[in-house]
Amino acid sequence: MKLFDRDLSWLSFNYRVLMEAMDTEVPLLERLRFIAIYSSNLDEFFRVRVANIRSIKEIDKKKINKRIDFNAKTLLEDIHSEVNVQLNEYGAALKNIIDAFREKEYVICMHTDDIPDSLNPQLLHYFKTKVLAYLRPIEILKNEPLFLDNQAIYLAIQLRNGRSFVVNIPTQHLSRFSSYTEGGKTYYVFLDDAIRLHFDILFPKNEVESAHAIKLNKDSDLQIDDEFEGNLVRKIEKQIQKRNLGIPSRFLFDSEMNTKFISKLTEKLGLAPEDMIKGGRYHNLNDFFQINIKDEGLTYPNNSPVSVPALEASRSIFQSIEIQDRLLHFPYQSYDYVLQFFNEAATDPEVEEINVTFYRMAKDSIIAEALISAAKNGKKVSVFMEVKARFDEENNLIWARKMRVAGVKIIYSLPGLKVHAKVALVKKNDIMYGFFGTGNLNEKTSEIYCDHGLLSTDPNMTRELSEVFQHLLTKYTPPPFKHLIVSQFGAIEAFIAKIDREISHAEEGKEARIIIKINNLQEPRLIQKLYEAANKGVDVKLIIRSICCLIPNKQLQVKRIVDRYLEHGRVFYFHNDGSQEIFLGSSDWMNRNLHRRIEVCFPVLEDRMKQEILTILKFQWQDDVKGVWLSDTLENQRPNSQKKVRAQVDTFNYLKDQYG
Repeated sequence: MKLFDRDLSWLSFNYRVLMEAMDTEVPLLERLRFIAIYSSNLDEFFRVRVANIRSIKEIDKKKINKRIDFNAKTLLEDIHSEVNVQLNEYGAALKNIIDAFREKEYVICMHTDDIPDSLNPQLLHYFKTKVLAYLRPIEILKNEPLFLDNQAIYLAIQLRNGRSFVVNIPTQHLSRFSSYTEGGKTYYVFLDDAIRLHFDILFPKNEVESAHAIKLNKDSDLQIDDEFEGNLVRKIEKQIQKRNLGIPSRFLFDSEMNTKFISKLTEKLGLAPEDMIKGGRYHNLNDFFQINIKDEGLTYPNNSPVSVPALEASRSIFQSIEIQDRLLHFPYQSYDYVLQFFNEAATDPEVEEINVTFYRMAKDSIIAEALISAAKNGKKVSVFMEVKARFDEENNLIWARKMRVAGVKIIYSLPGLKVHAKVALVKKNDIMYGFFGTGNLNEKTSEIYCDHGLLSTDPNMTRELSEVFQHLLTKYTPPPFKHLIVSQFGAIEAFIAKIDREISHAEEGKEARIIIKINNLQEPRLIQKLYEAANKGVDVKLIIRSICCLIPNKQLQVKRIVDRYLEHGRVFYFHNDGSQEIFLGSSDWMNRNLHRRIEVCFPVLEDRMKQEILTILKFQWQDDVKGVWLSDTLENQRPNSQKKVRAQVDTFNYLKDQYG
């Protein structure tokens, strides 16, 4: 079975992000933000994925098959080739955006020549009073090592007298941009250029011959040799501290730098030829997020979340859930209902116990504060904290310590597994109230991620959720799950059985249909089953946002949607001979989700809720504004139809009609 490479597939997705930056129908400031998202995505890709591929390539050939080493080398070449092509389009897109801003009297200065002389006094004052405090020039000396921080940006400087330095651009202390109004225009000046303009202060009596931006990405994946022995949390804390010491994965440099100076830096930093990536004058352009222009014509229109009248009218969210399960769709509906769920649980005198899983927490988490209050109010509160959530390890550890001090029982990561489930369980008297989600319990990301959450008292689902928590808290082995689909407990087999059922129905001449909407598709057994189902006559629709290792064909099409909000919900639909089954959940169909994580997928039982999900899926499949078809060559192909269906806008309008 031939499959797309997962990394090249991901690059195809990131190009789809870049397409939004190139789309003149997208509001101008939002286009700049898509440039920032593309830059941030690519940066993480090199820090993690490319670094891992490099590690495979550099392992002693005696320890691995030579074919693996060859494949790693070839893959790196393919990655760099594709990235170089994309970066050319990225540069052209950025130039178009900058020019369009200039027409609207907003000047993002892309060179010191763009800065009017009249701003020099203000920039001088800013440099002397703010910037200079954080500058730490490091001379590049022949017999001394040179160390650059991971992801940090520097100016590599050559003086006329032959000496050379690297100077940090202190974005961890100061905004990347300073803004000034002059002559009816607003100017945004890079911190880099605030430094360039004042080299005479930084290097008195020395003339600067050249100054170019550089940046070094390093392997940022935590390397835990053995998760089963010793204190895992302490090992993770040590690895976080060592993240700045990872092996190089990308050295980004201004293409205007002279080759002799590049060679000098290459030798000093121990870089390989494949690490070297030509870039522009400025790096870390994810900092464009810091430009926040108050102009409604430059941004998406403001959308107020759709209210749920039954939840608004009830003084107790628990009473409302007892009457009827509540399915919520974020960000179209407010995440405040989820906060209310935890806040009420913390203060309701009849609540006895609260169990929660966390994967990525908000830095100022209201949910965590509610759990602290619950513990102080005498309730039994248990939190499973995943401390191996990449780049969120430190924040999760901080919150775990705060909650533990308050009396919350904290259970940390399981050796060899990540707990990615998005669930909570509240026990009150003889009733259990469950929250089942597709996205993190994080009120900040809920504003920009499209997800689903179910508040339910269904006894079968909450009983099985209680068994999931017993497993996490005590390593109890639960009986087979009959209602939930839980990875590590037969999830792959459960999905295969449902696909096989659709295949049987198709072979019997019955209507057979599958719709899978996930972020990533990689697991080979499930891909093989999808091919088989499509070949046997099952109507299979796939909506895959990011990685898709399945190669589309005439019987098996793949829709990809990138729009204002990040499509993040996971939906699994099976026609089941008319007795439709819909599951939602935290799990993508990736090897990591199904083999190395604990995930929870849950059924949607009520017909009204099923119809909501099916309507949203219909909008997504028909989306010809922000949806593209993934081709068998990894291209993002625009649909030919002119229906002008835009799933996210149509979903908002549909829910307004439903709940208005």
